Amino acid sequence: MKSTTLEWRPMYHRLEDRIRAHVLLSWLALLLVRIVEIRTHESWPNVRDECERLMLGHFSSKNGDLDQRTELTVKQAQFFAALGMEPPPKILGIHPRT
Repeated sequence: MKSTTLEWRPMYHRLEDRIRAHVLLSWLALLLVRIVEIRTHESWPNVRDECERLMLGHFSSKNGDLDQRTELTVKQAQFFAALGMEPPPKILGIHPRT
């Protein structure tokens, strides 16, 4: 974590509950990043960059609309397996026209 640059921006909270909530959410985000790094044996920037390649396409025709994700790369499939997560479904929605 010493090599990770945290990009902090000023946050102006006045109420104690909001300050506590912000610190808790920041801590949870950091915890999730570390869990991902440990389980995948990859740095967070590498995991994030690879997962950002996963896209959702929206296809329209006269018969309706279809929402479909791109094929998983081998690396993406390894990340989902290492994290014990199911990848998103290939077809997310079919909306026929009436």
